[in-house]
Amino acid sequence: MTRLMDQHLIAIDLDGTTLNNRSKLTAETINTLRSAAKDGHIVSIITGRPYRIAQHIYDQIGIQTPMVNFNGALTHIPHQNWDKEYEIELTKELALDLLAHRDELGIDTITVESKDHFWANQATKDVPEFLPNRLKPSQLLSKRNLSDNPIAMTIEYQPGSKKKIIRAVNEKYGDFVEPRVWGGPYNILELIHRGTHKESGMFYIAKQYGIDRTHIIAFGDEKNDQEMIAAAGRGVAMNNAIPEIKAIADDVTPIDNEHNGLAEYLKDYLKLA
Repeated sequence: MTRLMDQHLIAIDLDGTTLNNRSKLTAETINTLRSAAKDGHIVSIITGRPYRIAQHIYDQIGIQTPMVNFNGALTHIPHQNWDKEYEIELTKELALDLLAHRDELGIDTITVESKDHFWANQATKDVPEFLPNRLKPSQLLSKRNLSDNPIAMTIEYQPGSKKKIIRAVNEKYGDFVEPRVWGGPYNILELIHRGTHKESGMFYIAKQYGIDRTHIIAFGDEKNDQEMIAAAGRGVAMNNAIPEIKAIADDVTPIDNEHNGLAEYLKDYLKLA
């Protein structure tokens, strides 16, 4: 067991970082993260993923520490009633407003998420996992079905509609909503509460455990990891990270996410058995 003064918060992004290119955990990664937890370190997943597509990964690792979803808008301990849990919500009004104007704004699919529920205007096979490929009747987005204020919304838009949607959201809801564009090949916008970043969840967890910034080590590869990597005592970019992340990181893993880069780095850095 590590001495308390040596206890680290290990903040890990999932896609492109902890997971390989097939979105899977390897046995080596699982064993390394379990070893770190056994040694007394706090292993926390800090991801843009909704809880519904991150829970199985948390369970596979077998940790019992807080997790951050929706890029910082939800911090909780899965399967527990943690009295420090928080969520930063959007409003039902925003979701229903976009639903009503989807045709003129050039929106194909709207997915609306709370911690335990999601709703969408249609099922789609376009972005596997992230957008629902089937819906129960109760998950169809409507005023009647939408029971909770959402935490996040994902919008798949028609090519050429991005600016129009961002303008419409900013005009009416810009004081509390921040539209963010996904990287990669997808025409996807994500809406979460303005000013919400992974870094806020990371520091919130560190505070609960009395862990100083210098004892936070964060791993990431993409634009949504930027604030977290910059703010951690040791921000580590994956070998496969985008150049902007490597530029601000304190270190870069010698090996990429496809070949256990995070596990190898942690074993070395924390001198794990």
